[in-house]
Amino acid sequence: MIADEKKIQNGEKDQESFRDSISIIDKSGKRVWVYPKKPKGKYHNWRIVVSVILLAVLFGVPFIKIDGHPFFLLNIVERKFIIFGLAFWPQDFYIFALVFLSLVIFIFLFTTVFGRIWCGWACPQTIFMEMVFRKIEYWIEGDGAEQYKLNRAEMSPDKILKKTSKHVIFFSISFVIGNTFLAYIIGIDELFKIITEPVQEHIVGFSFMIGFSGLFYFIFASFREQACIYVCPYGRLQSVMLDKNSIVVAYDFKRGEPRGKLKHGAENQSGDCIDCGLCVQVCPTGIDIRNGTQLECVNCTACMDACDGIMDKIGRSKKLIRYASFDLITKGITFTVTPRIVGYSAVLLLLMAVTTAFMLTRKDIETTILRAKGSMYQVLEDGKIRNMYTAKIVNKTFDAMTVHFELEDVPGTITVAGVDQLLIRPDELVESTFLVDIPQEAIKQNHIKINIGVYRGNTLISSEETSFIAPAKGARK
Repeated sequence: MIADEKKIQNGEKDQESFRDSISIIDKSGKRVWVYPKKPKGKYHNWRIVVSVILLAVLFGVPFIKIDGHPFFLLNIVERKFIIFGLAFWPQDFYIFALVFLSLVIFIFLFTTVFGRIWCGWACPQTIFMEMVFRKIEYWIEGDGAEQYKLNRAEMSPDKILKKTSKHVIFFSISFVIGNTFLAYIIGIDELFKIITEPVQEHIVGFSFMIGFSGLFYFIFASFREQACIYVCPYGRLQSVMLDKNSIVVAYDFKRGEPRGKLKHGAENQSGDCIDCGLCVQVCPTGIDIRNGTQLECVNCTACMDACDGIMDKIGRSKKLIRYASFDLITKGITFTVTPRIVGYSAVLLLLMAVTTAFMLTRKDIETTILRAKGSMYQVLEDGKIRNMYTAKIVNKTFDAMTVHFELEDVPGTITVAGVDQLLIRPDELVESTFLVDIPQEAIKQNHIKINIGVYRGNTLISSEETSFIAPAKGARK
């Protein structure tokens, strides 16, 4: 196992072994721990900038409020969702379905064009692992080779201090991430209560807090790149999303092959790749990019920076490893719009248009009115026919409101049980029972359709159609 790891670090893996194995598994089936060399270069610097911005957004969003309400909340437990300041309820599930479908099509389109650029530049797993935890590891334990030596060294005060310090910091950061993740579910105010109030008052919330912290600690301290290779389906979908026209992190084999060690004074070297192995040493998933696009590659650009640095030192052109398509490298064909891209774009635009239309026509009040189950009509002493109804009203706004019911197209009265008007608090679902009395002379058949309006003051905010039943004309008194 140690020998295999050394080969990985030196870029000496068998050129064909990648086809039937995974870089982090040795021949015996055991995990090969990856010790990537510290990356540096132009692309890495840009990734740091992007990561800082995204981390600021991630940790800052739970604190943003609009009129005292969260800007973004995904409370799955209470089925309460706030997105960009707008409240959503389970009744709006069709909008979520459309958004999800749009997201899936966007991923297909984006990946078809740009490959796994999301994984390398914006995925939270990659950002936390490479830009936070890995940098702390470099700071405490040193570069990849130094970490390798430290892990195999005998136990000593220095090793204990470094390992303990690293894992204490790792868990502390995981605790912060876990709390942030919880804030997206329950809101920052509820999270603050869990933190400041006695634990026994928030056993469930505290348990989730510790659980999330432990999960993130396990992922970033131990599981690491396996999350991308084994758990995330995105890499496995590359085979159906990528084509020869897709732009990925690619090795220019036409320019680089055949490889050979740098020979000073030699006039004719076959290829520009001097087989230094640095592109393998910096890879966080332990692959050799020179073997082509692979499942484990997250397009992090570390190999691009490493290769550019070597090319610069030996006086050769950069971009031996670069963002390019297979067609660009082999045929010199620049990116072209394919029928598949057109198809994905058309479907995406259609879904976005439909979603936008539903969003614009979405009502602040969602009302469902049905005849009470199992109830029959009643003939009152004054000759009116009575039916009983149940109503469910969802207030999707952050403002409390009072509403009442009125018959829209037939004469009659509506009586709500116990009150004249219903008070609906912000983000609240109210269920009510009410009676509808209609004079017999206004009923032409024993089964008719009626419209019941829901009013806020004098403003009609919703109109619902339902059924009304009465005795047959011959059976009426």
